Amino acid sequence: MLIVTVIILSVISLFIGAIDIKPSHLLNWESLETQIFLISRLPRLLAIILAGAGMGIAGLIMQSLSRNKFVSPTTAGTLDAAKLGIIISMIFFTGLSYIGQILFSFAFALIGTFIFMQLLERIKFKDAVFVPLIGIMYGNVIGALSTFLAYEANILQNVDAFFQGSFTLVVSGRYELLYVAVPAIIIAYIYANKFTVAGMGEDFAKNLGLSYRTVLNIGLIIVAIITTTVILTVGVIPFLGLIVPNLVSLYLGDNLRKTIPHTIFMGAAFLLFCDIISRLIVHPYEIPVNTTVAVIGSVIFLIMLFRGKAYAQK
Repeated sequence: MLIVTVIILSVISLFIGAIDIKPSHLLNWESLETQIFLISRLPRLLAIILAGAGMGIAGLIMQSLSRNKFVSPTTAGTLDAAKLGIIISMIFFTGLSYIGQILFSFAFALIGTFIFMQLLERIKFKDAVFVPLIGIMYGNVIGALSTFLAYEANILQNVDAFFQGSFTLVVSGRYELLYVAVPAIIIAYIYANKFTVAGMGEDFAKNLGLSYRTVLNIGLIIVAIITTTVILTVGVIPFLGLIVPNLVSLYLGDNLRKTIPHTIFMGAAFLLFCDIISRLIVHPYEIPVNTTVAVIGSVIFLIMLFRGKAYAQK
């Protein structure tokens, strides 16, 4: 059902936009509609699928390793740390290449996520709701530092525009970085069983002969890679890595070997659905997809919070 849903939403997405494109237009290879389809519509669709699948997997790994259903790149400071890395590279390393910005953002995302995991180990009161609140406060501190640096450098508006989660500017040649998420997802699937065991706790994992720290570091690297590629390509997309893994675990449980394929397709379907709504509300204009994801995601997040500890401990 998820595969069929993704296919249906993909077809709808390909033929929605400011310029009306019909399947018959694609028969003429030289037509303007065909060029728009190949240069804009198709790359946008691929970017949405890759971003949705990637952020879903990143959230799934973080929830497994932290043993908390409310932890994700949004609620653990990963997105904010990646943003801080980009801002610092823009201000203090102006001659840095695009690859350099990628590496800078990746390093900050990795360090930021690692610091959060270290904070998690030192917290004695690990309530299901308390932990993500700590993560949100931690992310807000990083976000405040990013805003201060951007304001002092007089690039605040540019930064806000850069990080606004939207697929409007995605065209051929400006989304290919997202393909980096593909090998990251494959590695996540290879290590799925180890992530599941690591999610049962350090002592339990060591008793089974698993190198807990190695698996933890691999998981954090995968999360940092996916987060960096998404934020540099389309900006910040909140809540997706939080909601999708929770929805999948409702009917599949916490075995990552089983949940990863479903998370990939549900993440893609969820982001496709939000993007289509964003393009239809004020058609032929569109609103940023992160606004739609935030509205729908926050509602689902609040529902999960109200369900509280009973859901988080399933």
